Amino acid sequence: MAFGGFSDNPHQTPMAEINVTPMVDVMLVLLVIFIITAPLFTHAIKLDLPTAASAAAPEKPETVTVSINGEGQIYWEKEALTEPQLAAKLVEAGKKTPQPELQLRADKATRYEIIAKVMADAQSGGLSRMGFVTEPPAAPAGAGK
Repeated sequence: MAFGGFSDNPHQTPMAEINVTPMVDVMLVLLVIFIITAPLFTHAIKLDLPTAASAAAPEKPETVTVSINGEGQIYWEKEALTEPQLAAKLVEAGKKTPQPELQLRADKATRYEIIAKVMADAQSGGLSRMGFVTEPPAAPAGAGK
């Protein structure tokens, strides 16, 4: 390391400059190495890969939403129906392949008797997949802060 020049000054101090020449030399050598080796990374190896067949992914069944409001009015998707019309639609949906999933949405003021009747109609119509749609409870004020 250089600590000073050739001077007659008795109070010599170390040089405050950093010699960057060795760092530049190393960086240039690395640059040349990367320039030479970069084409080797893109070289593709020719392979004769085996072939295999797999089963097709099962078709995702459609979803049918049956809604019941607080007065007991039944809706198929957004179409208002009577109980006999709903039973006919449930039988028709039960014959489809794959069977649709029935999502039952009911107002919290709906009588259980009506919900039980819709569930019984769905089961007798041949539908085996049924889910109930609910909403998560509202978070109390100040929660999550």
